[in-house]
Amino acid sequence: MHVRSHGNLSIQSYAAKQPGAQLEKFEYAPEPLGPYDVEIEIECCGVCHSDVHLIDNDWKMNSYPLVPGHEIVGFIHEKGGMVRDLQFGQRVGVGWQRGACLTCEHCIRGDENLCPNNAATCVGHFGGFAKEIRVDSRFVFPIPDELESENAAPLLCGGITVFSPLQHYAVQPWMKVGIVGIGGLGHLAIQFARAFGCEVTVFSSSPDKEKEAREFGARRFISSVDPGAMAAARGTLDFILTTSVADLDWNAFLNILKPDGKLCFVGAPAKPITVPVFSLIGGRKTVCGSPIGSRTAIRQMLEFAARHKIQAKVQTIPMSEANKAIDKVRSNQARYRMVLKN
Repeated sequence: MHVRSHGNLSIQSYAAKQPGAQLEKFEYAPEPLGPYDVEIEIECCGVCHSDVHLIDNDWKMNSYPLVPGHEIVGFIHEKGGMVRDLQFGQRVGVGWQRGACLTCEHCIRGDENLCPNNAATCVGHFGGFAKEIRVDSRFVFPIPDELESENAAPLLCGGITVFSPLQHYAVQPWMKVGIVGIGGLGHLAIQFARAFGCEVTVFSSSPDKEKEAREFGARRFISSVDPGAMAAARGTLDFILTTSVADLDWNAFLNILKPDGKLCFVGAPAKPITVPVFSLIGGRKTVCGSPIGSRTAIRQMLEFAARHKIQAKVQTIPMSEANKAIDKVRSNQARYRMVLKN
C-alpha cells in the first residue's frame, strides 16, 4: 500500500468529458478531508450498467466531466479526526450511496437509502474509476476477509440491489422465487435467493445460459419467449424479482404468481409497464420496486455473502483499459461483471 503525500493533492482518474464520450485521463483536486471523511486508495472498481447510463446521460442527471464508478474496494490511507471505527490500511468498500442527511425521518429509522437528500458516489461527485476517492466514512463498509476484492466489489451495488428486496419484502425459505434475467444482477439474485433457502426458477430469453443458471443455484429454467412454457408455470411462484431491462409481457409474469404474490422490479425497462388491474385484484397481487439497501442491510449482505460463499462472476481488466470494459457492458457481452483493477 502506498501513502499519497499531502503535498500531492490531485487525484488521477478516468472521465467522460461529454455524454457518450470515451473515458480520458483526468486529474482533479479533491475536496478537503472532513472530520468524518476517509480517503481510500482504490484497489478495484466494478463496472455497473448504471455507469453506462451515467456516461451516456440517459437519466439526464449528470454534469461533466463525469468520473464513473460506484462499486469500490480499497484501503484507507487518510481519515478525518472523528473517524473512530475504521483503521488505516483497512480494506473497505463503497457503493452507490456516499451520503445522506442522517436527520430526516427516513434516516432516523435506518432507511438512509430513501433519504430525499441522499448523495450518490458518482453523480455530482467524482467516482471510483480512479486511484483514490474521498467519501463520508459512515457510508464505507469493512469487507469480510472471506471475500476477494474483485468478487466483493460488485456486491456493493449489484449485490445489495438484489439482496434488499428479498429482505424487505420478507421472502421466506419455503417460498418459490423467480428471477427474470441472468446478467450482472440476475446471477447474484439466483445465488442470494438460493442461500435464503428458496426454490429458484430462472426466466431468460438466452437458452445457452441454462447450464450456468443451474450452477448458480436455479432449480428450474424457463424460456421467457416460449408462451407454452410460460403458461405451464401459471400460479407456481410466490415472488418474482425482475433484473431485466427488456420490455416483456408483464401480465404473463403476474399470471405465474400465486395469490398474494409480488412482482418486484430492480431492473428498469425503458418503456412504462402496463398491467391489467384485474390481474392484481383477482389474486391480491402486488407490483413493486426496490432500490439499494440501507447501511445496515449492506453490512448484513456482505456478511451473508461471505458466509454462503456468494460471489460475483467477474472478468478483471486494468483500470487503464476502462473503455474496453464499458464497451463490453454497453453491448451486453460481460459474463457477468467487469471489474477494473489498479
